Order: sequence, then structure tokens, then C-alpha cells
Amino acid sequence: MNTVDVRIKPLENYEGLELPVYETAQSAGVDLRAAVAEDVAIPPGEWRLIPVGIAIALPAGFEAQVRPRSGLAAKHGISCVNTPGTIDADYRGEIKVNLINHGKVEFNVKRGDRIAQMIVAPVTQAVWQVAETLDETERGSGGFGSTGV
Repeated sequence: MNTVDVRIKPLENYEGLELPVYETAQSAGVDLRAAVAEDVAIPPGEWRLIPVGIAIALPAGFEAQVRPRSGLAAKHGISCVNTPGTIDADYRGEIKVNLINHGKVEFNVKRGDRIAQMIVAPVTQAVWQVAETLDETERGSGGFGSTGV
């Protein structure tokens, strides 16, 4: 397992909450907790931006991806509007999660709830090479279901 040092700054609204931890030795992500002062209701079909009360400093060449928690999705239809959300290495503000309720009943976010997971990953930047033509492939320009079901 590879590791990378990431500085984390708990913000004022994070007081009393547990810092992100890997729940098992092989976990890819850490759970992010809701750092809300009061419960936040998310009606079906709507979304809310939920603060998690931390800021991080990723080293150059890394990003953090914010993804839905599978249990919330399976049990309640809760996901993230932009998934995965990307936290760039130069961002120093509070991390927030844009939760959406795809379920049929209102979902309430309470302080300390584990609402999303965050994965730290290396980044590769492309160096674009303008070309007159591209190499031929079996698929070609077929997309959106062109390879079958």
C-alpha cells in the first residue's frame, strides 16, 4: 500500500468530530463527516451542499476524489451531484459535498454522519499533440452503446 503525507486543518465547525480514518486496512477512501450545526433535510429530487469542516493541502501531483458512500446509495438513494468531485492540489478551502436525494422520502443529514468518501490519487496531466489524423481502431468513432448491451 502506498502512502502520501497530506496536511489536514480541522475548521471551527469540525469541533468534536472524528478526523477521517480508513475503516479497514485495505480501504481506498476515508469517510467524510457532516459538519453541520443543525440537521439538513434533503427532499426527494433535491440536493444540498453539506460542509465537512476540514481543509487539506495535497502535495503537487495529487488530487482528492469525493464519491458517494455505497450504503447511503443502496439504502436511501443518496448520491453526490458531481461524482466524483475533484479537489485539486492547490485548493485550500473547506471541503463540501453536494448530496442529492434520488430516494422517495426526505433524507436528514445529522452532525457527524458519514456522508461521502474521499480518495487521494495521483494525477497525470496530458501534453496535447495536435494531429491531422488519429490511428484507426476497431471501434472507430462509435459511442453511446455502439458496442452493444
